[in-house]
Amino acid sequence: MRRIRGIRLLAVAVVGLLLAGCTGLPTSGPPNPGLAIGGEEDTLIYTPIASGPKPGDSPEGIVKGFLEASMTPADNWEIAQEFLTDDFRPTWKPGTLVTIDESVLQRKFQSSVDSDDKSAKTAEVHAQFEQVANVDASGAYNAESGLGKATYQLKRVKGEWRIAKAADGIVLDAETFGQVYQKYALKYFDTSWSHLVPDVRWFPRRTAMATSVARALISGKPSDWLAPAVHNAFTEDITLAGDAVTVDSSQVATVALSRSALSASASDLARMRTQLEGSLSGAGVAEVRFTVDGAPLEAGTVPLDENIQEAGVLVQNAETFGRAVSGETIEPVGGLTAQIAKITAPIRAVDVSLDATLAAVQMQDGTVWALADGNSTKLDARADLIEPSLDPFGFTWTVPRGAPGELQAWGAQGPPSHQIAKAWPGYDSISQLRVSADGARVAAVATQAGQRQLVVAAVLRGKSSEPTELGPPHVVSRLPGPTLGLGWVGSDTLAVLTSTPDPALTMYPVGGPSVATAPPDAAATLAGAKATTGLRVLGSDGSVYAQRGSSWQVSIEGIRVLGTRAGY
Repeated sequence: MRRIRGIRLLAVAVVGLLLAGCTGLPTSGPPNPGLAIGGEEDTLIYTPIASGPKPGDSPEGIVKGFLEASMTPADNWEIAQEFLTDDFRPTWKPGTLVTIDESVLQRKFQSSVDSDDKSAKTAEVHAQFEQVANVDASGAYNAESGLGKATYQLKRVKGEWRIAKAADGIVLDAETFGQVYQKYALKYFDTSWSHLVPDVRWFPRRTAMATSVARALISGKPSDWLAPAVHNAFTEDITLAGDAVTVDSSQVATVALSRSALSASASDLARMRTQLEGSLSGAGVAEVRFTVDGAPLEAGTVPLDENIQEAGVLVQNAETFGRAVSGETIEPVGGLTAQIAKITAPIRAVDVSLDATLAAVQMQDGTVWALADGNSTKLDARADLIEPSLDPFGFTWTVPRGAPGELQAWGAQGPPSHQIAKAWPGYDSISQLRVSADGARVAAVATQAGQRQLVVAAVLRGKSSEPTELGPPHVVSRLPGPTLGLGWVGSDTLAVLTSTPDPALTMYPVGGPSVATAPPDAAATLAGAKATTGLRVLGSDGSVYAQRGSSWQVSIEGIRVLGTRAGY
């Protein structure tokens, strides 16, 4: 078992699943009864509180205690600072970087001084660990694996060893990271000012989380990879005034802004409030009110494009295409059901717009069509196309498997297509692609120099919302083998289905640690959804599986095609 010296635990009850990656996904293949869809359980999270240095600790013991104290962020890591000399303490910056390693059990230490050496005045301790990720000063999570090393210089002070020099930042093992840090999504506008786009950040668990989130949004910047596709209504001259955002018992947050906010237009203030309310919703805030110099600053909100998503999984069996709402009943989907019924050739994939007025359909021969009520248009007949993806503006994205740079977008009326510039530079092949529901991001499984990667990129658009260019690829994770399916779950998480080396359904937050679970037996593909409870998996035997608490259950059988919804 893991041994932590002198650690106390502070229990904090929270509703829902706060730990990153704890999405309630099933952990076993066979269908078993469990919670109803949408059911949740309260999770008890323990915030660890470490102890300070012990009298007589060796240099190695001091370094180990210092690393363990990184799990207690209270008062700017006050306990960790007890391991430092008085001269070094004010210069150490713990919030600069969080290095996340695989396990405390894999850490190795080497000291230049023996533990029983009473004459030494200085010492040097080298630490080595298996790094899996890091979190930078802005709270952005980066999957960065490899061998990590750190050097600590110590001095004997009044007979006790203390750290006199070390790199800024802290080191946490992966297990502890989710107990010390919490995930929040900063919300930015897409370039059409109609969708909110999440940018995941991690902040130390403290009582004033609303302040951390508000400061990061108001004074910070979007992640570099996302920045080309988003706008921030908060201009550089507007800052957070004072030290804290207050939240009352009605979950109304009062946010004091600098005087420059008085010059903002009514539309800008409404956008600012909409952004901040979206960002603070994860901190339990229901409403935001602005003040300047203690006086209220009136701000409305702006309407967002609330995408429609009707209940029921989209499926095609031997007779029809539609929504499987309950049992074996399949209901028509607007005019699309009748239009698909006219197709006699086998269908490989169907992606339906959220308002159910448009579908991108791929035939078994690989060709891609746009279907609307009473209308079918052939879009793309290039060889070896992967499954298409609709975006929220009605464009169908297509790309050949062996040519990631030949990414194109098609309007519902068909040719000509829009060539998307700077698509996946340096990648040799692509197997899956899904545009997000906000249309500002696109995810893909692509191969570079023989290594499969899960990548995302910002989507740049023209005056008519047509996609024109992709931003630089951002690697979410390396993948162990070929993938069977890719889908968005919610606005900031990607689900990836793999069969090798072992069958797995892995949830990858775009900016967070992943969690792998066992999929249903013989899983063949998946369909994403707005929530984990809406995720569906199609088995090779034609059974569609739905999540029921901690296991899978068959929701409908005899299915040939599992349809997807645009953006998921």
